[in-house]
Amino acid sequence: MNNKERDELILKYAPLVKNVVGRLTFKLPIDASDRDGLVNVGIIGLMEALEKFDSTRNVQFETFARFRIRGAVLDELRSRDWVPRSVRHKDTKLEKAFQALKKNLGRLPSEEEVANFLGITLEQYFKLLDDVKGIPLISQEDLTPDYIETHSVSEVVEAVEGGNPLDLFVGKELQHLLKNSINDLPSKEKTVISLYYYDEMTMKEIGMILDLTESRVCQLHTQAILHLRSNLKELRR
Repeated sequence: MNNKERDELILKYAPLVKNVVGRLTFKLPIDASDRDGLVNVGIIGLMEALEKFDSTRNVQFETFARFRIRGAVLDELRSRDWVPRSVRHKDTKLEKAFQALKKNLGRLPSEEEVANFLGITLEQYFKLLDDVKGIPLISQEDLTPDYIETHSVSEVVEAVEGGNPLDLFVGKELQHLLKNSINDLPSKEKTVISLYYYDEMTMKEIGMILDLTESRVCQLHTQAILHLRSNLKELRR
């Protein structure tokens, strides 16, 4: 591949880079210049994908490129630790509230119940959700201990393309618990999780379908993640 061909392909797949960066950073407290910097990191990941892609394998280039771009951006985010300590503190506070209420009520708590438990108004609770919208569902300790050594990049790409990445990264028990926990979510939260993670729609697009603001969809997404995390921890005890 000559330089001209490479540059044409970079231009062709630049929207893919922006899409990946947007999905990874929409929930992070970073400004436009930082996001532009991450797009540049993603371009580097795209260039590496162009160099290392093997067209003889049964993997689409876009799938392979998305994986490489995402990996490059995540590495950059981890190296800079974008999540402020104050956000981690609020995240822990909310998670403990969800766990306590789930244990006491025997079911997932409502928004009003969480706000009452925390001694704050519903508006203040929604603000907390806005503040912690970058929280992850599955942490590193949930991955199989040898996942890096056991699975090659090609296996990961194939799993992602097949729509089953969790088959590699988490044990069968966690997969089962996660599936059951998603089924137990309130209707709107379940819809948000499905449209965002399975249909790869943006929060804005989901809002148009549900007739909700983008901000409200983000809150439902964060609340769903908190519900799932508290439920998973309760079920795994």
